[in-house]
Amino acid sequence: MTAARDWVAGARPRTLPAAVVPVAVGSGVAAGYGDFVPWRAALALVVALALQVGVNYANDYSDGIRGTDEQRVGPVRLVGSKLATPRQVVSAALGCFLLAGLAGLVLAAVVSWWLLLLGAAAIGAAWFYTGGSRPYGYRALGEVSVFAFFGVGAVAGTAYVQMGRLSWLGAAAAVPVGLLACALLIVNNLRDIPTDEATGKRTLAVVLGDRRTRALYSACVLVPFAVAAAMAPVAPLALLALAALPLAVIPVRQVLAAASGRGLIAVLGETGRLQLAFGLLLTAGLAVRP
Repeated sequence: MTAARDWVAGARPRTLPAAVVPVAVGSGVAAGYGDFVPWRAALALVVALALQVGVNYANDYSDGIRGTDEQRVGPVRLVGSKLATPRQVVSAALGCFLLAGLAGLVLAAVVSWWLLLLGAAAIGAAWFYTGGSRPYGYRALGEVSVFAFFGVGAVAGTAYVQMGRLSWLGAAAAVPVGLLACALLIVNNLRDIPTDEATGKRTLAVVLGDRRTRALYSACVLVPFAVAAAMAPVAPLALLALAALPLAVIPVRQVLAAASGRGLIAVLGETGRLQLAFGLLLTAGLAVRP
């Protein structure tokens, strides 16, 4: 029997801010326009969290059956560590995708049926990140997908299901959110460069190399603050997000100081906390429009 704590660890809770923050920011955009709808925001959060946990389990399964997780420094992997069978893990992933699909179906029924296309694309992207015969996560495209689905799609989509229309402010707010979500993936892949190279997994970090990956991480962490400042002429309280800047200092400093292995596990947690703080502050700034 797989212990409950192992399933929780396998869900990789440090990555969950990547699901919570875009929904919060999208809801802040809707609130700023006077269109906040709590139950739709709650359903959007269910979709985002289910997709995030689902992709984590799906990656665990796909990497585990390929043998790319047998020598790993990072968080526990259920299949690679033989804490759960591949069948159990893929069933958990599919269960999460089913939950996301059902919540998305309700939103599509009350807002627009084209949302089903976005949902299907998100589930497909989650599975084929490391699944299938040609996983795009092994071809340096993971960050593109994260930016598209946990940035643009999640923020603009959450605002849309509440407002019933797209807004440029929702698109602009998606940029810093997407970049911080990419930062989580980048630091994770930076830690795994040695094992990924050994197993033929060509992530963006492997392609760029150690030094340039560290520079890319720093940019993904710091550029969001510049974007928040650029939004100030229309949404002045977006400047609240700058209060999270001190939380960026330690992880950026550690990454640029060549932290590796378990040191980058701590950076992953610090990046998640930064993303959560930045997202909540930006949400408040967008929700309260003077």
